[in-house]
Parts: sequence; C-alpha cells; structure tokens
Amino acid sequence: MKIAILIYNGITMLDVIGPYEVLSNIDGAEVFLVAKRKGEIKSDTGFVTLKAKYNFKDIKDADILLIPGSTIAFINVMKDVKTLDWIKNIDSTTEYTTSVCSGSIILAKTGLLHNMKATSHWKTMPLLKEYNVIPTKERVVKDGKYITAAGVSAGIDMALVLCEELIGEDKTKAIQLLIEYDPKPIYQSGNIDTCEPEVITLAEKKLKENTKREMNFLKLLANRKLLKKIK
Repeated sequence: MKIAILIYNGITMLDVIGPYEVLSNIDGAEVFLVAKRKGEIKSDTGFVTLKAKYNFKDIKDADILLIPGSTIAFINVMKDVKTLDWIKNIDSTTEYTTSVCSGSIILAKTGLLHNMKATSHWKTMPLLKEYNVIPTKERVVKDGKYITAAGVSAGIDMALVLCEELIGEDKTKAIQLLIEYDPKPIYQSGNIDTCEPEVITLAEKKLKENTKREMNFLKLLANRKLLKKIK
C-alpha cells in the first residue's frame, strides 16, 4: 500500500507524525514523504525537521494521500499552482484522500471537496465555506473517499478511522493498542464548544503569537533561499 504524505516548510509536526505512527503499522504499507523540492523541511516551530526524499516528479500515484496542516504556512501552499496540481493528479489515483487540521483548507482550494462535508481546526473551519465545502464540527468527517480531521491530535483518530476502512476492526484495534492510544486528558478543554470562554481567549492569544512567530520564520527561510540564489 502506497501512502504519500505532502510536507512543506512551516508544517505542524504532529499532523504528519500522528497519522504516520498509525498508518505505517499497516502490513505492506510504504510511506513516502513528498515535497515540492527534495531536502530538509522545517516544522512551524523551526525546532524539528523532516527530510523529503521525494518530489512531485517522483511520486505520481498513491493509494492514500495525506495533507497535513500548519498554523499559517498552508496559505502559501494554497497559492502554489504546482502543489495544487500535484494534489489533484495524485487524488485521481487514490483510494482515499485525507487531511489533518488546516490541511483540509488546502484540499478545499483544489476544488476536490466541492459540496462535500469536511472538518478542520476550529480557527480555520469558517474558511471551508469560501470553497463551497460544508463545515462539519466533528473530530473526523468521512464523505466518500475523503476523510478530514479536526486540529492536530485528531489526525491520530482520522488514521484509525482510515485503518478500519482498509484492514478491519480487529487489526485496527491491534494498531491502537500497539501505539497505546488511550487518551485521558487532565482537562476537558479540547473542544471549543465545551471549554470556558477565558480558555478560548488564552488559546486565541497563543495562536496569534504562534502565527507571528511562524510568519517571521517563513520570511527568514525565504530570505535564505534568495541569498543562495544570489551567491
């Protein structure tokens, strides 16, 4: 089974690694981290990197396509015609196309989710309407072959839902046990509809800080690339 995961600078790391830990345990799974250009891909924090061994020319088909999200870098990805075209081309070959967090906004921009239900991070959920997608406040949403997950940690749940589709309940349960996914958070504040207003305010403040940090980080990367070209 060929699993292609799109990666790009500014990506949220758990959006990639969470589903990877689940899907890589499917018997016969081959996982390909694919970027527009081969090489080092930095996370939104700038602290962690992934290596893209494959570019768009290398990977032209897949059984599963995964599009992770980010704090703000997804906006740049949405503007990149080559990336959007690659997503559409790969989607034409997939059994399932999936996303995590704001990755659904990238997917929506391609037009593939037109008039379909999808979810996203609570902050980016309203953007789905701009692309004629039906925002659906669920942790995981399946509509046809498209499976979208809410913010960040929901990617693990999405991957388990996908596993059940692919290999059945018993083997999926075994994978869940293997990674010991038995979440028991100390607070019930992981859902914007049920947590306190003051917590939402604090989360939004943190999100603004993260957005500013990531914008500065992406500018720095862009300047470094420009300097290399000049040299």
